[in-house]
Amino acid sequence: MDANSRTIVSHKIKTLDELVKAIGPRPRERKVIMCHGTFDVVHPGHVRHLLYAKSKADILVASLTADRHIAKANFRPYVPEDLRAINLAALEAVDYVIVDPNPTPLANLKVIQPDYFAKGYEYVDGGLHPKTQEELAVLEGYGGEVIFTPGDIVYSSSHLIEAAPPSIGVDKLLALMDAEGLTFADLRRALDTIRGTKVHVVGDTIVDSITHCAMIGGMTKTPTMSVRFEKRSDYVGGAGIVAKHLKAAGADVTFTTVLGKDDYSEFVLKDLKAYGVRCLPIIDSTRPTTIKNAIETGGYRLLKIDTLDNRSISDKIRAQFASQISGTASDVVMFSDFRHGIFNRQTIPDLIAAIPKDALRVADSQVASRWGNILEFQGFDLITPNEREARFALGDQDSVVRPLATELHRRSSCKTLILKLGDRGILTYRGRPDGDPRAFFAVDTFTSRVVDAVGAGDALLAYASLALSATRNEVIASILGNIAAALECEIDGNEPVTPEGVAGRINFVEKLANYG
Repeated sequence: MDANSRTIVSHKIKTLDELVKAIGPRPRERKVIMCHGTFDVVHPGHVRHLLYAKSKADILVASLTADRHIAKANFRPYVPEDLRAINLAALEAVDYVIVDPNPTPLANLKVIQPDYFAKGYEYVDGGLHPKTQEELAVLEGYGGEVIFTPGDIVYSSSHLIEAAPPSIGVDKLLALMDAEGLTFADLRRALDTIRGTKVHVVGDTIVDSITHCAMIGGMTKTPTMSVRFEKRSDYVGGAGIVAKHLKAAGADVTFTTVLGKDDYSEFVLKDLKAYGVRCLPIIDSTRPTTIKNAIETGGYRLLKIDTLDNRSISDKIRAQFASQISGTASDVVMFSDFRHGIFNRQTIPDLIAAIPKDALRVADSQVASRWGNILEFQGFDLITPNEREARFALGDQDSVVRPLATELHRRSSCKTLILKLGDRGILTYRGRPDGDPRAFFAVDTFTSRVVDAVGAGDALLAYASLALSATRNEVIASILGNIAAALECEIDGNEPVTPEGVAGRINFVEKLANYG
């Protein structure tokens, strides 16, 4: 839905004070009926409910549950409140729409005092629900009535969304940008402003290798697979690829890491130098450079062989790290933690203390199958865990993602949290007063086809951090980071995302927004 379409119906969307003024106090000549619900996806069941309600009064008010109070299923609401309000306002039968900031409609019922309150038949079938009893008590207190709409057909938004989520990513993006006063031109300008940002990346280097093989067969006496070696491809990964993403975006990048005294150390240094990353390696002859070698046959990963030493770095090396962090002029200091010896409970406090005072502090802790906790990076400006890492940090396997993210944002004392949700996109929480409807927002994925999702989080981390440093705007940072992640998913192998690629995807999405 474009800006003009939203303008056509925006006069129906009211604040509480505006609505009360529009309908007037009781008793009214024109009767008012109110419906309340989530209306995550407006389907035929909702339309029948609204049409029946409209037939019983002169004015129909549709009340929406605010995003922050919806926790009935994971990744819900699927449609954000601004867009849900527009969807209802576009219906001819609906006269006014209001987004209720409270967890229940009780407070608004007391203020609005509709003549009738319409409920679905499922709320009376088998006896009144306790919450409906509370609503009934409010209505009877001022002389209002509850009307139950026919219940011969029931449709579930949750079932429809889980079975086949509607493709509304562009509409959700437009609603978010419109609410924030942003345009696609602002996104393109942000790409230019990030150039030259001084970033100091501190973290674990990983050499990601793929050994490509062809299937020969299996042994007859043992369950052993036989493959023929064809070729091996090596890529600089871990914090190294984060540094390369940053450099590709136009940043001035310094990289502090620990490497072994071996051939792969030379491979890493040569690759980073060729790419223009200023590397300050600390060589530890007692450990190997970390290598993760995946054995691939016919497009399938059969086995992964890791060469690594996860022991904590020595006190001497920790002091070298701290010295390099404090001694490097930086707009952004980024801790890229893969738990291969640099970051742990003993080292993290000293490394945090060494960060220059005015630098933007960013942390990403990819724990995978190792011990690690994003909550060890307290008070950072930006953290970017995925859902699994958030659940691990909080010891919470049960909460749906919104309260999960709320708790992680609170416990980490971070200013901005970008929670990575894979093919669901991202959920961003930012430091705003509790109850502010703009305290969090979702951005759907921009991926057109997934070739290799490995490294998508690194691309998001790089572009989101640069954009946040340059613009101090969490929405711009989230959108650009999410686009970079989408582009990385479409590349086979861990290759840096370029600003030209990001700009091209921005242009593509803008065309979709303008109906091509």
